Amino acid sequence: MAERLALFATTARGTEELLADELKELGARRIRQDRGGVRFMASLDEALKVCLWSRIAMRVLYPLGEFEARGAEGLYEAVASVPWEEHLTPETTFAVEATLKDSEHSHTGFVALKVKDAVVDRMRDKRGARPDVDPRNPDVGVVAHLVREKLSLSLDLCGEPLHRRGYRVRPTAAPMKETLAAALLRAAGYTGEEALVDPMCGSGTVLIEGGLIARRRAPGIARDFAVEKWPHLGARARELLADMRADARRHERKVAVPILGFDKDPEALEAARRNVKAARLSEEILLSEGDATKLPPLPEPPGLLLTNPPYGDRLGSGGQKGMKSFYFKLGDSLRAQMGWRLFVLSGNEAFESAFHARPSSRRQLWNGPIECTLLGYRPFYARPRPSEAPLGAPQQPVDVAAVRPEDEGEE
Repeated sequence: MAERLALFATTARGTEELLADELKELGARRIRQDRGGVRFMASLDEALKVCLWSRIAMRVLYPLGEFEARGAEGLYEAVASVPWEEHLTPETTFAVEATLKDSEHSHTGFVALKVKDAVVDRMRDKRGARPDVDPRNPDVGVVAHLVREKLSLSLDLCGEPLHRRGYRVRPTAAPMKETLAAALLRAAGYTGEEALVDPMCGSGTVLIEGGLIARRRAPGIARDFAVEKWPHLGARARELLADMRADARRHERKVAVPILGFDKDPEALEAARRNVKAARLSEEILLSEGDATKLPPLPEPPGLLLTNPPYGDRLGSGGQKGMKSFYFKLGDSLRAQMGWRLFVLSGNEAFESAFHARPSSRRQLWNGPIECTLLGYRPFYARPRPSEAPLGAPQQPVDVAAVRPEDEGEE
């Protein structure tokens, strides 16, 4: 392989810009956003740092090339033209993962089988023996992506997708991917230096990702990567990663800010507690049963409120009309938290008007197959309403209304 590798990191749609910024911080060069990912250049140690430290990337791929692949024969010939002997040995196990889009082929299994046949035939011709296929724990993962008649082939540096951190031992319905939660925190500007609250925490993903940031813990610290088993790079990769992991552990820190989660569903809270424990963040994250529409006053000083409310009628509260009523009550509750920055991931078009506040920022992104909007709100503050008492009369207790800083002075 070249001294500096041309790589592609995949990510959730709408988070490409956030991943590009993260990759720049991790030392990547010649960064270029693409749909569903970011292309970049990196040396081996920089690529391994991305695998270990990226909170947003789902995969890190080493592209082998793009080819015209017409029909089954054209597909086979395109794959057979790749010098697989530079990446595999007869003793190496491998597996093929295929994805299709607008292709003449209708079954990913057929495409994966053709790719596999071409790889083993080439290896038999060049090395006199063929490698074995191991679909569960391969040494090398081959990724084939076929769009119409354009075939892209890559090797997967990570193996298990990066969003699988290892702490999700108890999921809930429609859980958010760990990488998306980290992307939301980055979009909200969270660095672990301020309090973090999720008033509808579900299985705790946002809180755990916030805890990892506050702890300065590498998200990949407890896992292995496929590149460590590659025949030509594995030994060097293992050596570099051992040093990186040791350095990462030395630079973890104690969390000095509160990280709080609430949920009214006891089963969700139990799932969150188990996941928090698996993430080794039980001392850093405090979970409590609570209704997001009736939040108690939060601790001072204010920090970040980040949440992902239900998108549809999962509350059993009367369809879209019930959701609008819930969003309205949620708005009253969250705006009452004076001085807190607020970000809400909304997947319901009715949310913004029912929430009854004007966002200061918005970002379109995808939560799995659902198009969503991350809405940001400036901190709300209180101002006294003019008393209606006659001039000189005893003043009544001051009433307050939540307002944005830009509203000050408006009448």
